[in-house]
Amino acid sequence: MNTIYQSYQLSERFEVAFNQIHDSLKSIVKINDDRFKTLLDIGVRKHQIINQYYNDLKQYAKLRNSLVHDKKELGYYIAEPHLDVVTHIEKIASIFNRPNYALMIATKEVITVNYDENIINTFQTIKRYGYSQYPVYRNKECVGLLATGDIVKWMTENVRNAVVELAEIKVKDVLKTVRNHPIEFAAKSIDIFSVEDIFENKHKNKIYLEAVIITENGKSDELPLGMVTAWDLIEIDYTVD
Repeated sequence: MNTIYQSYQLSERFEVAFNQIHDSLKSIVKINDDRFKTLLDIGVRKHQIINQYYNDLKQYAKLRNSLVHDKKELGYYIAEPHLDVVTHIEKIASIFNRPNYALMIATKEVITVNYDENIINTFQTIKRYGYSQYPVYRNKECVGLLATGDIVKWMTENVRNAVVELAEIKVKDVLKTVRNHPIEFAAKSIDIFSVEDIFENKHKNKIYLEAVIITENGKSDELPLGMVTAWDLIEIDYTVD
């Protein structure tokens, strides 16, 4: 294989990968503007995958413009991207293109508590699993989210002479006296980008969503298959190496 053919192949591979990423950005960001830089700048504020590769993609956009705009004839590029650069952008393109289901990052073992359960039993559940949030179910339907901090707050507000009587207290009694924890439901087919959009849209309306509970069809009366919090989205690790 001669040098000219190798150069052409690397440049063409780079351009193909860049175009794949551009198409993916259009699908992810969903705005009425197809410009790569605009998609990148808006998307970085909403999606972790774009944030992770933002600086790389800015540089690749400059290289792509040089390759395309300075091309003098078919098959001839004025600059040749290094093989490492081509390999890297191809790996990024594959990450952007592959289906990223939200269940991939969701907490798989969702531990629930019963609305009418005695709070002492809930203490045992918390001690066993150590989670900070538990979906609450009443008659097989999710009616809210119980946080361990809610219990502490309730206890501090109901202490009498350094004693809190818990024998007759149920989960519902705690839920009725603490702030609501906004949650949403989504089907198991939902992807990570769509979950990020749910959090972003709620935030725009000054609703600070605490979790998206994933069920078979996105209904509140189905068993939870996973739960995604805002922290889970921050912790997404998109690795190309």
